[in-house]
Amino acid sequence: MKGFLPAVAALVLLLPLPAGAQPARDIVDRAVEGDGFNGVALVGRGRTIDTLEARGAADVAHGVPMTRDTRFEVGSISKWIAAIVVMKLVDQGNLDLDAPISRYLPDYRADTGAKLTLRRLMSHSSGLPNQILAARQADPSSRGVELDQMVAVRRYASGDLAFEPGTAWDYSHSNWLVVKAVVERVSGMSYAQLVDQVLVKPLRLRNSGICHGDSAHVRGMARGYATLVPTAQPKPNPVPDFMAMAGGYYTTAPELMKLMDAVLDGRFLSAASRRTLMTTVMPDQHYALGGRVRIERIAGQDREAAWEDGSNGGFRMIARRVLADGHTVIVMTNASYDHAKLGQLGDALMEASYADAAESASR
Repeated sequence: MKGFLPAVAALVLLLPLPAGAQPARDIVDRAVEGDGFNGVALVGRGRTIDTLEARGAADVAHGVPMTRDTRFEVGSISKWIAAIVVMKLVDQGNLDLDAPISRYLPDYRADTGAKLTLRRLMSHSSGLPNQILAARQADPSSRGVELDQMVAVRRYASGDLAFEPGTAWDYSHSNWLVVKAVVERVSGMSYAQLVDQVLVKPLRLRNSGICHGDSAHVRGMARGYATLVPTAQPKPNPVPDFMAMAGGYYTTAPELMKLMDAVLDGRFLSAASRRTLMTTVMPDQHYALGGRVRIERIAGQDREAAWEDGSNGGFRMIARRVLADGHTVIVMTNASYDHAKLGQLGDALMEASYADAAESASR
């Protein structure tokens, strides 16, 4: 292990880089040297990738180095992916965000089924308690156990509401069990099949999709670790299929950027659905549908950005895209990188992106 990581870093340093990429590359190098960064970092604008750096190990046991096309679990960014899929079904006329879910799931409990809507579920403003978290705390062995979707809904997503929908906010994975049940009932397909049909194939994504269980079985996937030094300690966290919307998506940094460009600046969704996807439902939480929209001070100005974060097991990642001009930063790691340091790295890379654009414009 001690000899492997430096060898990988040396290999990556030899890869060709686009012009103007040096500042961002230096930032990544400092994160490697100072904080042991292990993963992939991307900086770009619109459809153009300006910097794409891979550092360290994807799979220590098998000696697999990190590459620019290494696949990662994206954790809760899966919720934003799920919201995109739902909005695609809205565009097709198959779903109404404000209809009671009892329209789609008549076998769901009638009293709350008449109050819950997809909009409230996907914005975590439904009042549905996080029964999954409570169950896992009570019985850790329940993690990873596979269940039929409606069995999981009845067991983990049918509790009494903690508050009236729309009156408060609570981050509850149980919301996404119900949303998944709805889209599978309406589409007549499994969620994995639906993602493949409405997202992966139309966007020609070759390294993205839905997996369940331990992601180690997916070709080209990084392994998750609690730490890499002094020895590698694996940290898998299997995701059962019934939780695929909450944390079952995997992708690469370039393909996540491609998706963000298509959804936020392209024609993948209708203009109305794009606005709905990125409109905050709970402003105090900056939460829209499946993800956040924040106004942050970036490069000396207040800028509105899509603000996605995810984690599962040893995986940590962030994705930021300024909505007005498409400046994008994506960082994916697989060795339990500190959340605060990950945010700082993302901020530094975004500043570098604007600095590079300003320098290019002045030439």
